[in-house]
Amino acid sequence: MLRVLIVDDDAEALYRTQRLLRGYRSDWQMKFCFGPEPALDALAMEPYDVVVADLKMPGADGGELLACVRDLYPDAIRLLVCNQAEHNELLRSMGPAHQYLAKPVDPVLFRDSIARAGIIGKRLSKPGLKALVSQISTLPSLPSVFMELMRELRDPNASVVRVAQLIGSDVAMTAKVLQLVNSSFFGLTVHVKDVHHAAALLGLNALKPLVLSAGVFRQLEESRVPAALAEQVLEHSLAVGCLAKRLAEAEGLDRDQADNAMLAGILHDIGKLVLADYFGLEYAQVCLAAESADLPLLNAELDQFSASHADIGGYLLGLWGLPQELIEAVALHHDPSAHEGTAFSPLTAVHVANALVHATLEGDADPESLRMSAKYDRRYLSRLRCERRLSDWEEIATSMAACSP
Repeated sequence: MLRVLIVDDDAEALYRTQRLLRGYRSDWQMKFCFGPEPALDALAMEPYDVVVADLKMPGADGGELLACVRDLYPDAIRLLVCNQAEHNELLRSMGPAHQYLAKPVDPVLFRDSIARAGIIGKRLSKPGLKALVSQISTLPSLPSVFMELMRELRDPNASVVRVAQLIGSDVAMTAKVLQLVNSSFFGLTVHVKDVHHAAALLGLNALKPLVLSAGVFRQLEESRVPAALAEQVLEHSLAVGCLAKRLAEAEGLDRDQADNAMLAGILHDIGKLVLADYFGLEYAQVCLAAESADLPLLNAELDQFSASHADIGGYLLGLWGLPQELIEAVALHHDPSAHEGTAFSPLTAVHVANALVHATLEGDADPESLRMSAKYDRRYLSRLRCERRLSDWEEIATSMAACSP
């Protein structure tokens, strides 16, 4: 059963939530705590898959509580409930929660958010993955420049000059960001010569996924990962990220969701580099065996490690406290049917973009060839009722492939 901990200091609100979730008593094991201290006591007694807290509470507020949960119980998915003004502010920050819900919370959204959190939480806490991660001594960390960038962008007076100076203070980061921006997948008609130029062309918000991706790939390129594999993963991931963003925009997702689609696309295979870094020759042999037998790499990884690169990637993003839709897009990009959503999301964009980019490598990059060779999860797309959009997405992929090397 899904184990859910609900925390609020308002007895009436806690009672309303209890009534709202009454229909889930047969599916969820729920505990309702009046304030942060009883919640921490409950967590010390037994693990919970999802922790939901109200932001405004006396003593330690919900944000501080979830920060403690993040540090002490990193497997739990964390949801924070706050008013609209706080919600808008927190969405621009790297806070303690995987998802923020604005008051007044829609009952259906509230239940759906907990259910989705439970699915991804279960996925990332399965024994095979936890056993695998316990063997890996060092995982990539969030780049410090990215954290400083997020703080700067929270300032309503954030400027291109200050952001450029911030990123430019790290020479290696600057070089990596410019490498990404000048790749053919961005389709820019001019060569971007410095970070200030990149910010002016793409906008400050677009630098967030670039800085995070650049920082993470730079860490892994400095590890034991073979240079050829790192380059291959980066090139494929850039293609997927840029296509995922185009698909998200074509389907009317907002700017933040489109940027999340891009970031998830760029990071969707990051687990391959983590496995290559730690397991070295053993992982290389797994890749070769899968290729020789013409089997999906995912299956070979599961056979050898009891977890896949998608699992590792999702786990890593969860440790970093990135938004839940990012974690879902990375962890489920090969298995989107495990997601219960019924609307196009960054997960959909990454899954489709990954299938299309792989298909362009297997044949001619024209829509008809893509339709024959792209390995979509048809059951998932049918549930979303978006199969009719495939021809449009294949046209977008074809036009982007024509511009790439």
